[in-house]
Amino acid sequence: MQGNVPIRIAAIVFVAIAITASLIDMARDEDPAPVSAAPEMRPAADPLRATLRRCQQLGEEAGDDVDCLAAWAQSRDRFLGRSSDPAPVRAAD
Repeated sequence: MQGNVPIRIAAIVFVAIAITASLIDMARDEDPAPVSAAPEMRPAADPLRATLRRCQQLGEEAGDDVDCLAAWAQSRDRFLGRSSDPAPVRAAD
């Protein structure tokens, strides 16, 4: 009779571990959470960007193109945070 007690305790511990493992496995969510896709960001059409691309493709000839020179000046002003309106020029007294 005394030899059966450790076997019964071991069986109860084994069953308790098996039940706990089963409950943990059932509690897991098998399906991954749905990933919300961010809407695709498309920048608004920028004519300056298109002009700069065209000037880039012209290569060295763009240095003589009036449109490219104006586009570069506008891009530089935008980068530096200056307004594109020319400042009034003061006459030297």
